[in-house]
Amino acid sequence: MTPTGESGSRIAVLAALAANLMIAASKFVAFFFTGSGAMLAEAVHSVADSGNQILLIVGGHRAKRPATSDHPFGHGRDRYIYSFFVAVVLFTVGGLFAIFESVGKIRHPHELTSPIWAIGTLSVAIILESLSFRTALRIARVEKGELSWPAFIKQAKAPELPVVLLEDFGALVGLCIALLAVGSSILFEAPIFDGLGTLAIGLLLLGVAVVLAIESKSLLLGEAAAPIEVAKIIAALVSTDEVERVIHIRTLHLSPDEILVAAKIAVKHDATALSIVRAIDAAELRIRTVVPAAKMIFLEPDIDRGE
Repeated sequence: MTPTGESGSRIAVLAALAANLMIAASKFVAFFFTGSGAMLAEAVHSVADSGNQILLIVGGHRAKRPATSDHPFGHGRDRYIYSFFVAVVLFTVGGLFAIFESVGKIRHPHELTSPIWAIGTLSVAIILESLSFRTALRIARVEKGELSWPAFIKQAKAPELPVVLLEDFGALVGLCIALLAVGSSILFEAPIFDGLGTLAIGLLLLGVAVVLAIESKSLLLGEAAAPIEVAKIIAALVSTDEVERVIHIRTLHLSPDEILVAAKIAVKHDATALSIVRAIDAAELRIRTVVPAAKMIFLEPDIDRGE
């Protein structure tokens, strides 16, 4: 059975962390023997990815802290904050470093030494990264349902899976670029290909980082619940006695697993205070039944004025 939800995200992050630590070590060894700029860029990329997975784990742990008087809605958004940190690390440590390294390699190319180390290491890294990517894909496929992959990346409320998917995808493409760059340098006896490969890897990482930053920013600003969940909440409200209609409703994800619901509901004009209280209690129960993530619910009763 494929794990889902928070447990699935955790497994995907841990699988990516284990793969990246092994890959980073092998790439540094290969760089030591070859002097390849593309290999060094890939090694730093794997270190950045390993640090990113650790950031995601720390963010998930901090998000579980209970609510306090200073943070009455809890700390669930720590998961979004740390996913934004991931984008910053990938942009600076990964992308900018690779571009900086490529400038020297393009201006002053030098022959690779022991290229067989680079080819062997990259081949092994591609296998390990593919295994990590396959794990993330298997878990994410259950979460995304009928959505396309771009739509899933855009609409996902839990940041871990999209981060791991984009990181692993970028890592696989980067490894292929590095392998092509090293192979071209050997085949055509033109070391400049190594520098060009390093530049391409840097640009790739910058692109992935920008996508992650945009999605993380949206989550940090506060996203509404999915339309299907909002529809379920409205249906639960209008099916409650004394509630005639929903005048307006606002939802907000406090974390991937916590939704705040605020709604103004029209009640019967002759309803008593006791019947309204009972209707609100019943409505909250119905909402939590159909949308368990609705942890905080605020309902304001009003008379229908046709607003």
